[in-house]
Amino acid sequence: MPVALTDLLDERQVALGLRATEKSAALREISQLLSAHGKIDDVAGFLQELNIREQARPSIVENGVVFPHLRTDLVDEIVIGIARSKPGVPFGNGETANLIFLIGVPQRFASEYLIVVGALARLLREESIRQELLRAKSPAQFVQVLQKAA
Repeated sequence: MPVALTDLLDERQVALGLRATEKSAALREISQLLSAHGKIDDVAGFLQELNIREQARPSIVENGVVFPHLRTDLVDEIVIGIARSKPGVPFGNGETANLIFLIGVPQRFASEYLIVVGALARLLREESIRQELLRAKSPAQFVQVLQKAA
């Protein structure tokens, strides 16, 4: 099943004012956002698996962006929860992330996952796009920036 990044973006899954200031709390806040919109049924199980994955292979921040991700059958489809933090949240390499893209992927969608992450990574390499996302006034505007650039 071909998947397009633009099909996965949902303004209801974007938090522009992340409250958490440390990694595990940030991942919990974003996971709960996904759960509130029916994307994760077992949020506790999802978080447990995600934290184990982060301990084994911490996500790396590049240019203020990080892509924590989990391949798990606790999701039925590829899901993306996005958060923006003005002060930033420290991740695995000690750098802070201002843009966090939490991705959950069913085990059977490994190749689709690579397509989605590759598309996001290409977009977010661009300083102008990152700056637009940091300035977005609403989740809808945030998603529009990504959709326009994709």
